[in-house]
Amino acid sequence: MDNPAKLSILQLMKVDSDIIIVGGGLNGCILALALASGGVSVTLIDTLPNDTRQLAEFDGRSYALALTSKRLLSALSIWPGITEHAQPMLEIKVTDGRAGEGPSPFWMHFDHREIEEGPMGYMIEDRHLRRALLQSIEQDPKITHLAPETVVAQSVNRTTASVTLDSGRSLTSHLLVGCDGRTSSTAQRAGIKRSFKDYNQTAVVAAIGHEKPHNGIAHQFFMPAGPLAILPLTGNRSSIVWAESHARAAELTTMNDDAFIQALRPAFGDFLSDLHVAGARFSYPLNLTLADALIADRLALLGDAAHGVHPIAGQGLNQGLRDVGALAEVIVDAKRRGEDIGAPDILERYATWRRFDVTTLAWATDGFNHLFSNDNPILRVGRDIGMGLINSIPALRRGFIREAAGLTGDVPRLLQGRAL
Repeated sequence: MDNPAKLSILQLMKVDSDIIIVGGGLNGCILALALASGGVSVTLIDTLPNDTRQLAEFDGRSYALALTSKRLLSALSIWPGITEHAQPMLEIKVTDGRAGEGPSPFWMHFDHREIEEGPMGYMIEDRHLRRALLQSIEQDPKITHLAPETVVAQSVNRTTASVTLDSGRSLTSHLLVGCDGRTSSTAQRAGIKRSFKDYNQTAVVAAIGHEKPHNGIAHQFFMPAGPLAILPLTGNRSSIVWAESHARAAELTTMNDDAFIQALRPAFGDFLSDLHVAGARFSYPLNLTLADALIADRLALLGDAAHGVHPIAGQGLNQGLRDVGALAEVIVDAKRRGEDIGAPDILERYATWRRFDVTTLAWATDGFNHLFSNDNPILRVGRDIGMGLINSIPALRRGFIREAAGLTGDVPRLLQGRAL
């Protein structure tokens, strides 16, 4: 009769890769590279073909990478390939008011010179970051990249997690990771429910060219319908994220370039002089979605599959990269100790590490949006006084800067810039 312990070891060895990642977006790609850097074999499954992911046309999206997110990309040797396309964010100015009337006299100003670590973050366009990630993935022997492929079924047992693809192929691993977005099918198949809240807002995203230099300054202008973020890109360009009602956003997305600039001008202001559209316009409905659990049997959720938040604080991707850093560190350390990387106690280490941070950010962004996306005169007075107080107290300002830069809390090794 077979020895049960020996049989278990043999079962653990019969896998196609250590981990299967479902979802080929930014979080999925970076997690694959992080795990591979620690000696973990990965199968990355993406529904879109590589050619689609690598289209050169600017698709309107850019990302505000916190300082620690930049350090993670440096630790994975991604940053040198995109540094020429990255714009440092040296200051952030936060104001409140109405379009066409200018900002309130009460505002917040955060300057990177108040901390010692350097810029608070960097702006990078999707087209540059995604292409660099895919090139690194294709060169990494630890990563098997299947694209286009779609997972249609999944199952787990005591030692493995398996998926079935629409091509009919089946794959087995020790652990399944869902990086497949806010409507994660991986979570649904695992029976993980989620909270959902519609903000009745749509974000219009575009690149805007301007006559004057932005000097690395990011602006957040809170208006009654929603915030307008003006984020510096390389050259005399900025990325805007403009939250408006669904109906108004639909109008803004479809009008011609001249009409769009005319509509934007009252909210944008004239501090950068002449404006012009420098990229395609896209729109994204805004909502809050929070998975009831980050883990299940031989399964972990990460990024938007675990927590999709309002872009009001620009922390969505950064929180996903904190997930990446935490999960990769837990898995790599467990594998080196000879532990079963899909065991409940291993996954609970990841969930415990991330649970409080994830929940706190979700409800903080929800609260900020409710506080600022209105024209209530009482709330307007209260928030203006609050911003004025924060701006007048150096210790509070530095605290906000360090939070925005990702320097607070239990920071994973990769986000400290250290290899796994």
